[in-house]
Amino acid sequence: MTQHKSERIMNLAICLLMSRRYLEKTRIREIVEGYHDLSDAAFERTFERDKDELRTLGVPVETGSNDAFFPDEVGYRIRREDFELPAIDFTAAETAALGLAATVWESATQAGQTTSALAKLRAAGVDPDPSRLAALAPTIAAREPAFDAVWSAYVEQVPISFGYRGETRQVEPWAMTSRRGSWYLLGYDRGRQEPRMFKLARVDAAVSRIGKPGSYHVSETVDMEAAWARLEPAPAEDVAVVALRVGRAHDLRRRANPHPAVVPAGFEAFAVGYSYLGDVVAEVCAHGPDVVVLEPAALRQAVIAQLTAVAEGVTR
Repeated sequence: MTQHKSERIMNLAICLLMSRRYLEKTRIREIVEGYHDLSDAAFERTFERDKDELRTLGVPVETGSNDAFFPDEVGYRIRREDFELPAIDFTAAETAALGLAATVWESATQAGQTTSALAKLRAAGVDPDPSRLAALAPTIAAREPAFDAVWSAYVEQVPISFGYRGETRQVEPWAMTSRRGSWYLLGYDRGRQEPRMFKLARVDAAVSRIGKPGSYHVSETVDMEAAWARLEPAPAEDVAVVALRVGRAHDLRRRANPHPAVVPAGFEAFAVGYSYLGDVVAEVCAHGPDVVVLEPAALRQAVIAQLTAVAEGVTR
Protein backbone atom coordinates (compact mmCIF):
# COMPACT_ATOMS: atom_id res chain seq x y z
CA MET A 1 0.00 0.00 0.00
CA THR A 2 1.50 3.34 -1.06
CA GLN A 3 1.88 6.22 1.38
CA HIS A 4 -0.69 8.32 -0.54
CA LYS A 5 -3.25 5.52 -0.46
CA SER A 6 -2.58 4.80 3.22
CA GLU A 7 -3.15 8.45 4.12
CA ARG A 8 -6.37 8.60 2.09
CA ILE A 9 -7.80 5.47 3.72
CA MET A 10 -6.80 6.72 7.16
CA ASN A 11 -8.52 10.05 6.46
CA LEU A 12 -11.64 8.19 5.34
CA ALA A 13 -11.67 6.09 8.52
CA ILE A 14 -11.29 9.18 10.71
CA CYS A 15 -14.04 11.00 8.80
CA LEU A 16 -16.52 8.15 9.19
CA LEU A 17 -15.57 7.53 12.81
CA MET A 18 -16.02 11.14 13.89
CA SER A 19 -19.46 11.53 12.35
CA ARG A 20 -22.58 10.82 14.44
CA ARG A 21 -24.72 10.64 11.28
CA TYR A 22 -24.44 8.71 8.05
CA LEU A 23 -22.33 10.66 5.55
CA GLU A 24 -23.35 10.70 1.88
CA LYS A 25 -20.70 10.20 -0.79
CA THR A 26 -20.86 13.85 -1.88
CA ARG A 27 -20.06 15.00 1.64
CA ILE A 28 -17.27 12.44 2.02
CA ARG A 29 -15.77 13.65 -1.25
CA GLU A 30 -15.67 17.20 0.11
CA ILE A 31 -14.12 16.27 3.45
CA VAL A 32 -11.55 13.56 2.72
CA GLU A 33 -8.19 14.66 1.39
CA GLY A 34 -7.32 12.53 -1.65
CA TYR A 35 -10.76 12.63 -3.29
CA HIS A 36 -10.84 16.33 -4.18
CA ASP A 37 -9.08 16.21 -7.55
CA LEU A 38 -10.66 13.00 -8.87
CA SER A 39 -13.23 12.89 -11.66
CA ASP A 40 -16.68 11.56 -10.83
CA ALA A 41 -15.94 8.13 -12.25
CA ALA A 42 -12.50 7.95 -10.61
CA PHE A 43 -13.96 8.98 -7.26
CA GLU A 44 -16.63 6.26 -7.42
CA ARG A 45 -14.05 3.58 -8.17
CA THR A 46 -11.56 4.82 -5.58
CA PHE A 47 -14.15 5.23 -2.83
CA GLU A 48 -15.53 1.72 -3.36
CA ARG A 49 -12.02 0.24 -3.24
CA ASP A 50 -11.14 2.20 -0.09
CA LYS A 51 -14.38 1.15 1.61
CA ASP A 52 -13.70 -2.50 0.79
CA GLU A 53 -10.12 -2.09 2.00
CA LEU A 54 -11.32 -0.83 5.38
CA ARG A 55 -13.71 -3.74 5.75
CA THR A 56 -10.93 -6.16 4.80
CA LEU A 57 -8.84 -4.65 7.59
CA GLY A 58 -11.67 -5.35 10.03
CA VAL A 59 -13.06 -1.81 10.23
CA PRO A 60 -16.89 -2.04 10.39
CA VAL A 61 -18.12 0.47 7.78
CA GLU A 62 -21.89 0.67 8.24
CA THR A 63 -24.34 1.64 5.48
CA GLY A 64 -27.64 3.37 6.28
CA SER A 65 -29.82 6.44 5.92
CA ASN A 66 -30.48 9.43 8.18
CA ASP A 67 -34.06 9.84 6.92
CA ALA A 68 -36.63 7.13 7.52
CA PHE A 69 -38.81 8.56 4.73
CA PHE A 70 -36.01 8.52 2.14
CA PRO A 71 -34.07 5.31 2.78
CA ASP A 72 -32.54 5.45 -0.71
CA GLU A 73 -30.28 8.33 0.35
CA VAL A 74 -27.47 6.06 1.48
CA GLY A 75 -24.65 7.18 3.74
CA TYR A 76 -21.75 5.64 5.63
CA ARG A 77 -20.35 5.74 9.14
CA ILE A 78 -18.23 3.76 11.59
CA ARG A 79 -19.91 3.18 14.93
CA ARG A 80 -17.44 3.94 17.71
CA GLU A 81 -18.68 1.09 19.90
CA ASP A 82 -18.04 -1.38 17.05
CA PHE A 83 -14.65 0.06 16.21
CA GLU A 84 -13.01 0.58 19.59
CA LEU A 85 -11.35 -2.21 21.51
CA PRO A 86 -13.05 -3.31 24.72
CA ALA A 87 -11.50 -2.29 28.03
CA ILE A 88 -8.30 -4.22 28.70
CA ASP A 89 -7.27 -5.25 32.19
CA PHE A 90 -3.65 -6.09 32.93
CA THR A 91 -2.42 -8.23 35.76
CA ALA A 92 0.40 -6.93 37.94
CA ALA A 93 2.86 -9.19 36.08
CA GLU A 94 1.65 -7.98 32.67
CA THR A 95 1.89 -4.34 33.74
CA ALA A 96 5.44 -4.96 34.97
CA ALA A 97 6.32 -6.58 31.63
CA LEU A 98 4.99 -3.55 29.75
CA GLY A 99 7.08 -1.27 31.90
CA LEU A 100 10.14 -3.43 31.34
CA ALA A 101 9.60 -3.48 27.57
CA ALA A 102 9.42 0.31 27.56
CA THR A 103 13.00 0.52 28.83
CA VAL A 104 14.55 -1.68 26.14
CA TRP A 105 15.19 0.67 23.22
CA GLU A 106 17.68 3.48 23.74
CA SER A 107 17.83 4.87 20.20
CA ALA A 108 16.28 8.27 19.52
CA THR A 109 14.02 6.75 16.86
CA GLN A 110 12.38 4.41 19.37
CA ALA A 111 12.37 6.77 22.35
CA GLY A 112 9.50 8.83 20.98
CA GLN A 113 7.42 5.73 20.27
CA THR A 114 8.08 4.41 23.77
CA THR A 115 6.96 7.71 25.32
CA SER A 116 3.81 7.70 23.22
CA ALA A 117 3.02 4.09 24.15
CA LEU A 118 3.42 4.80 27.87
CA ALA A 119 1.21 7.88 27.60
CA LYS A 120 -1.55 5.81 25.99
CA LEU A 121 -1.24 3.12 28.66
CA ARG A 122 -1.51 5.68 31.45
CA ALA A 123 -4.48 7.34 29.75
CA ALA A 124 -6.18 3.93 29.82
CA GLY A 125 -5.63 3.65 33.56
CA VAL A 126 -2.50 1.48 33.39
CA ASP A 127 0.54 2.82 35.22
CA PRO A 128 3.64 0.74 34.44
CA ASP A 129 6.58 1.62 36.64
CA PRO A 130 9.87 0.83 34.82
CA SER A 131 11.98 2.10 37.74
CA ARG A 132 10.97 -0.89 39.85
CA LEU A 133 12.76 -3.18 37.40
CA ALA A 134 15.93 -1.15 36.96
CA ALA A 135 18.14 -4.00 38.13
CA LEU A 136 16.71 -6.34 35.50
CA ALA A 137 16.18 -3.91 32.65
CA PRO A 138 17.70 -5.07 29.35
CA THR A 139 18.91 -2.57 26.78
CA ILE A 140 19.24 -2.72 23.05
CA ALA A 141 21.66 0.09 22.37
CA ALA A 142 21.81 1.54 18.88
CA ARG A 143 24.51 4.16 19.21
CA GLU A 144 26.21 3.59 15.85
CA PRO A 145 25.73 6.71 13.66
CA ALA A 146 24.81 4.55 10.66
CA PHE A 147 22.14 2.54 12.49
CA ASP A 148 19.01 4.54 11.60
CA ALA A 149 19.82 4.76 7.88
CA VAL A 150 20.77 1.07 7.61
CA TRP A 151 17.78 -0.10 9.64
CA SER A 152 15.37 1.94 7.52
CA ALA A 153 16.88 0.53 4.32
CA TYR A 154 16.71 -3.02 5.70
CA VAL A 155 13.02 -2.65 6.62
CA GLU A 156 12.12 -1.21 3.21
CA GLN A 157 14.47 -3.50 1.23
CA VAL A 158 16.42 -0.63 -0.30
CA PRO A 159 19.97 -1.20 -1.60
CA ILE A 160 22.50 1.14 -0.01
CA SER A 161 26.02 2.43 -0.45
CA PHE A 162 28.38 3.29 2.43
CA GLY A 163 32.01 3.60 3.35
CA TYR A 164 33.47 0.63 5.21
CA ARG A 165 37.07 0.64 6.38
CA GLY A 166 38.00 3.11 3.67
CA GLU A 167 36.17 1.34 0.83
CA THR A 168 32.81 2.08 -0.80
CA ARG A 169 30.44 -0.88 -0.55
CA GLN A 170 27.11 -1.41 -2.31
CA VAL A 171 24.91 -3.76 -0.31
CA GLU A 172 21.41 -5.25 -0.36
CA PRO A 173 20.48 -5.48 3.35
CA TRP A 174 19.18 -8.94 4.27
CA ALA A 175 19.09 -8.99 8.08
CA MET A 176 20.38 -7.22 11.18
CA THR A 177 21.27 -8.42 14.66
CA SER A 178 22.85 -7.17 17.88
CA ARG A 179 25.63 -9.12 19.55
CA ARG A 180 27.40 -8.07 22.77
CA GLY A 181 26.45 -4.42 22.35
CA SER A 182 27.29 -4.11 18.64
CA TRP A 183 25.01 -4.13 15.59
CA TYR A 184 25.76 -6.19 12.49
CA LEU A 185 24.33 -6.18 8.98
CA LEU A 186 24.14 -9.26 6.79
CA GLY A 187 23.64 -8.49 3.12
CA TYR A 188 24.59 -9.15 -0.47
CA ASP A 189 27.72 -7.22 -1.44
CA ARG A 190 27.23 -6.26 -5.09
CA GLY A 191 30.89 -5.43 -5.61
CA ARG A 192 32.12 -8.78 -4.34
CA GLN A 193 29.03 -10.61 -5.59
CA GLU A 194 28.57 -12.62 -2.41
CA PRO A 195 26.96 -12.36 1.05
CA ARG A 196 28.99 -10.36 3.55
CA MET A 197 28.74 -9.36 7.23
CA PHE A 198 29.29 -5.74 8.28
CA LYS A 199 29.81 -4.30 11.76
CA LEU A 200 27.97 -0.97 11.84
CA ALA A 201 30.58 0.60 14.11
CA ARG A 202 33.06 0.27 11.23
CA VAL A 203 30.92 2.19 8.73
CA ASP A 204 33.04 5.31 8.17
CA ALA A 205 31.12 7.23 5.49
CA ALA A 206 27.50 8.31 5.05
CA VAL A 207 24.88 5.73 4.09
CA SER A 208 23.02 6.57 0.87
CA ARG A 209 20.21 4.83 -0.95
CA ILE A 210 20.95 3.55 -4.45
CA GLY A 211 17.62 2.00 -5.35
CA LYS A 212 13.90 1.91 -4.70
CA PRO A 213 12.05 0.13 -1.87
CA GLY A 214 11.43 -3.52 -2.62
CA SER A 215 13.86 -3.53 -5.54
CA TYR A 216 15.50 -6.80 -4.45
CA HIS A 217 14.56 -9.99 -2.65
CA VAL A 218 16.36 -11.79 0.14
CA SER A 219 17.81 -15.09 -1.03
CA GLU A 220 15.82 -18.07 0.23
CA THR A 221 18.97 -20.19 0.33
CA VAL A 222 20.86 -18.06 2.85
CA ASP A 223 21.25 -19.69 6.27
CA MET A 224 20.74 -16.82 8.72
CA GLU A 225 21.42 -18.94 11.79
CA ALA A 226 24.75 -20.10 10.38
CA ALA A 227 25.69 -16.50 9.58
CA TRP A 228 24.88 -15.28 13.08
CA ALA A 229 26.73 -18.26 14.59
CA ARG A 230 29.96 -16.81 13.18
CA LEU A 231 29.54 -13.88 15.58
CA GLU A 232 29.53 -16.09 18.65
CA PRO A 233 32.74 -16.26 20.68
CA ALA A 234 35.03 -19.22 20.32
CA PRO A 235 34.76 -21.97 22.97
CA ALA A 236 36.29 -20.88 26.26
CA GLU A 237 39.91 -21.94 26.68
CA ASP A 238 40.75 -20.14 29.96
CA VAL A 239 38.91 -19.60 33.24
CA ALA A 240 38.82 -16.46 35.37
CA VAL A 241 37.71 -16.35 38.99
CA VAL A 242 35.82 -13.13 39.68
CA ALA A 243 33.87 -11.57 42.55
CA LEU A 244 30.53 -10.16 41.42
CA ARG A 245 28.56 -7.71 43.49
CA VAL A 246 25.23 -9.23 44.57
CA GLY A 247 22.48 -8.36 42.10
CA ARG A 248 24.82 -6.92 39.46
CA ALA A 249 26.73 -8.04 36.32
CA HIS A 250 23.94 -10.35 35.16
CA ASP A 251 25.52 -10.99 31.75
CA LEU A 252 28.58 -12.51 33.43
CA ARG A 253 26.45 -14.50 35.86
CA ARG A 254 24.51 -16.16 33.06
CA ARG A 255 27.57 -17.93 31.72
CA ALA A 256 29.43 -18.39 35.01
CA ASN A 257 29.52 -21.11 37.64
CA PRO A 258 29.70 -20.59 41.44
CA HIS A 259 33.21 -20.78 42.90
CA PRO A 260 34.32 -21.43 46.52
CA ALA A 261 36.79 -18.51 46.62
CA VAL A 262 36.60 -16.13 49.60
CA VAL A 263 35.27 -12.71 48.58
CA PRO A 264 34.41 -9.40 50.36
CA ALA A 265 30.99 -8.91 51.94
CA GLY A 266 28.33 -8.15 49.35
CA PHE A 267 30.09 -10.14 46.64
CA GLU A 268 29.83 -13.69 45.29
CA ALA A 269 32.59 -15.74 43.62
CA PHE A 270 32.17 -17.20 40.14
CA ALA A 271 34.28 -18.94 37.52
CA VAL A 272 33.93 -17.47 34.02
CA GLY A 273 35.35 -19.02 30.84
CA TYR A 274 36.92 -16.83 28.14
CA SER A 275 38.91 -17.20 24.93
CA TYR A 276 40.54 -13.81 24.37
CA LEU A 277 42.13 -11.72 27.09
CA GLY A 278 41.20 -8.42 25.43
CA ASP A 279 37.50 -9.30 25.26
CA VAL A 280 37.17 -10.25 28.92
CA VAL A 281 39.21 -7.21 30.03
CA ALA A 282 36.78 -4.89 28.23
CA GLU A 283 33.78 -6.73 29.65
CA VAL A 284 35.06 -6.64 33.23
CA CYS A 285 36.04 -2.97 33.01
CA ALA A 286 32.58 -2.07 31.72
CA HIS A 287 31.13 -3.14 35.09
CA GLY A 288 33.46 -0.90 37.10
CA PRO A 289 33.46 -1.65 40.85
CA ASP A 290 30.83 -4.38 40.53
CA VAL A 291 33.39 -6.93 39.28
CA VAL A 292 36.74 -7.78 40.89
CA VAL A 293 39.15 -10.18 39.20
CA LEU A 294 40.71 -12.65 41.64
CA GLU A 295 42.70 -14.75 39.19
CA PRO A 296 44.59 -15.32 36.94
CA ALA A 297 47.14 -12.64 37.75
CA ALA A 298 47.64 -11.68 34.08
CA LEU A 299 43.94 -10.82 33.70
CA ARG A 300 43.88 -8.92 36.99
CA GLN A 301 46.90 -6.84 35.95
CA ALA A 302 45.41 -6.14 32.52
CA VAL A 303 42.14 -4.92 34.09
CA ILE A 304 44.01 -2.70 36.57
CA ALA A 305 46.09 -1.24 33.73
CA GLN A 306 42.99 -0.53 31.65
CA LEU A 307 41.12 1.14 34.51
CA THR A 308 44.20 3.17 35.47
CA ALA A 309 44.53 4.45 31.90
CA VAL A 310 40.87 5.46 31.86
CA ALA A 311 41.18 7.24 35.23
CA GLU A 312 44.29 9.13 34.11
CA GLY A 313 42.58 10.15 30.90
CA VAL A 314 39.59 11.54 32.81
CA THR A 315 41.70 13.57 35.26
CA ARG A 316 43.81 15.21 32.55
